[in-house]
Amino acid sequence: MVTIRTLDNGIRVALESISYVRSISFGIWVKNGSRNELPQENGVSHYIEHMMFKGTKSRTARQIAEEMDALGGQINAYTTKEYTCYHTRVLDKHIDRALDVMSDMLLHPLIAQEEVQKERNVITEEIYMYDDAPEELVHDALQDAIWRDTSLGMPILGTEETIAAFDADFIRAYYERNYHQENIVL
Repeated sequence: MVTIRTLDNGIRVALESISYVRSISFGIWVKNGSRNELPQENGVSHYIEHMMFKGTKSRTARQIAEEMDALGGQINAYTTKEYTCYHTRVLDKHIDRALDVMSDMLLHPLIAQEEVQKERNVITEEIYMYDDAPEELVHDALQDAIWRDTSLGMPILGTEETIAAFDADFIRAYYERNYHQENIVL
């Protein structure tokens, strides 16, 4: 049975208990994807997804990875046109620690300029790999043909030109405008 609740802070929570499973799988969905971007912002939602793993005010990127590894957990994220999802899976006895790591990442990302510059290379390589995949390009061409001149026609990853213009202040300002309780489902 699925239970859906809205917390006092506005975050919606959907829960399903499966009694015979000893693991917890949860995700944090943020109603923020490429459809929410202006042309000059194209790719910033995906960039934020990457930056969430680069450290918080209380944890380094290494500490995030090591803490989740110590729990035997998996942690990852993805961005779509409609939303960005941060998700993890751990044994049920580790739910509190995993939720602490995930909420710290979501609520207190560092978004440091040095990490923004490093991650630009990673995202640029991701764009090149995507551009080398015909099955992805045909999908983008179809969306561009249907949604041309709208945010739904823009690529999720952005372009080399748009991401080259992003700095930490720009990314942080976009994050602050879009990552708020009313846009979050756990």
